[in-house]
Parts: sequence; structure tokens; C-alpha cells
Amino acid sequence: MQMSNTRFATAIHILTLLDHNPEVWLTSEWIAGSINVNPVVVRKELGALQEAGLVISRKGKEGGSMLAKSSVDISLASVYEAVRKTEVLGRKNQHTNPRCPIGKEINVKLTDLFQETDRLLNHLLTTKSLHDFSEQFR
Repeated sequence: MQMSNTRFATAIHILTLLDHNPEVWLTSEWIAGSINVNPVVVRKELGALQEAGLVISRKGKEGGSMLAKSSVDISLASVYEAVRKTEVLGRKNQHTNPRCPIGKEINVKLTDLFQETDRLLNHLLTTKSLHDFSEQFR
């Protein structure tokens, strides 16, 4: 699964909804209705966001989720780190031809490129808070 998936977009959507409803325990069903996805997808992302300390959740009839801290204190880099599974440019081809002059070196060169891209992206996302993003919807 490459980062061209929707995990980051889904996480930002969830957190923006939580930011706009600070006094309400939002259920995964309610959040899923806004994103138009299955609540299981929302619960999976909420789990990752909770593990990263960005949301708090409670179970039961009065259950739901809220932001664990102010949106001003949540950088978009921390959201990205909570949901990323691979470099932003995706995975490298694992079984290149070792006898090919390109094939035998490509993954080393791609690793450098991917790490540089991740550093640049992380630097940019560090400068933006959830609050900054969320304010566009007020």
C-alpha cells in the first residue's frame, strides 16, 4: 500500500471534524458519514491517532472520540507520522536484476531520494498545524 492511499486524507478529515466539535464525543458512525466510508475505516484510523496521542476515545453508549489536545498543538507532521506506513513516494521494487547496471543500484539511489523527499515533506508539515488547516472551514 503506497501513500497514494487515503490514510492521511482520512486522518485529517477526522481530526478536522473533531476540532469543529470540541465539546462532543463524535462516534465513528457519525464521522464515517462525513467521509462517506465504512465506520471500520474510521475506527482503524482513530486507533492510530489515539496511539499517537492525538485523540482520546471512549467506548459504550456515550462513547466517541475527541482531540487529545488543542488543534494548535497538533502539527500535520504528527498526523502524517501517525498514519504513514511507507515513504511518501511508495515502495521500491524488491527484485531488480542484480546483473543490470541500473537494477543493481536503483534501490540505493531511490532510498536516498525517498529519504530526502520525506525530510522535505516532514519539514513542510511541521510548519502547519491542524488548527491552520481546520480554520479554512470556519
